[in-house]
Amino acid sequence: MNIQENISLKPFNTFGIDVRAKYFISVTNINELKCILYLDEYKHKFILGGGSNILLTKNIDALVIHINLKGICIVSQVENEVLVKVSAGENWHDFVLWCINHDLGGIENLSLIPGNVGAAPIQNIGAYGVELKDVFESCEALSLTSKTIKKFTKSGCKFGYRNSIFKNELKNKYVIFSITLRLSKNKHYVKTEYGAIRAQLKKNKVETPTIKDISDAIITIRSSKLPDPKTIGNSGSFFKNPVIDKTHYVTLKQNFPNIPSYKVDDKLVKIPAGWLIEQAGFKGKVFKNYGVHKNQALVLVNYGEAKGQDIEALALLIQKTISHLFNINLELEVNIV
Repeated sequence: MNIQENISLKPFNTFGIDVRAKYFISVTNINELKCILYLDEYKHKFILGGGSNILLTKNIDALVIHINLKGICIVSQVENEVLVKVSAGENWHDFVLWCINHDLGGIENLSLIPGNVGAAPIQNIGAYGVELKDVFESCEALSLTSKTIKKFTKSGCKFGYRNSIFKNELKNKYVIFSITLRLSKNKHYVKTEYGAIRAQLKKNKVETPTIKDISDAIITIRSSKLPDPKTIGNSGSFFKNPVIDKTHYVTLKQNFPNIPSYKVDDKLVKIPAGWLIEQAGFKGKVFKNYGVHKNQALVLVNYGEAKGQDIEALALLIQKTISHLFNINLELEVNIV
């Protein structure tokens, strides 16, 4: 058991924030994880996955446990359906590509989302008309208190928009170590409702898209809009797209005729947070060595050696400005520690 001291967490978070862990260990199997959780000499423990949905603002005075479990396997399959089990430490995008290479459909619209598999159910990750819950079968998680393993079904996860039970009543109470997805085989239903997908497919001269065509199109779209965390520190979308009452939307449209929207139901409307932030003048704005990305206003970036506190302050400024201009509360998609 290799527990290290005073370790920089810069390589373990996509923002590239240089804070330190008092103690650190990377675990590669569930038995090792159980053993570490039983260590009484380390009173405080902090679970860290792919570091793609977190903004670190201070040193972690605890034992940081890096979840590095690997493995992908097919649990069962019938003619047109497959159950695939994948360990939490696998890179999400690499897993999507693995599925496409094995002609398994359902998550191709989620290509190039940063982070590891273990965070996917916590966030109920989603993009371009698809959410994890659409293909989710179950996940296995270890209780941090009882050290027992529990299986969570789709209903048990209480999925919502970028939300789940693991962000609410079970926050910091379980470690997800594997998920199982129900994917299509042979006969796939591709989702091309988003205009950007259709436009890219047309540009690629694709009339009858395969799941790989969809993935390729989305990789191109996302690459043109979103910075690579390996080049510029970021955590993808920093804010959720707000959902507001239709009456509020009608009022806003009187003052902002070009405000885009997506119908949720007869009473609710979703507004693109990136549009709001851009209208407020933040898109492309640079503050010393951090700022808002020039191509996507939803993304806050670390251009150099920025501190987590600086980026947190920028997020707060954006929230206050959007509230003042549009009377809309922007919720964070990223967890701040």
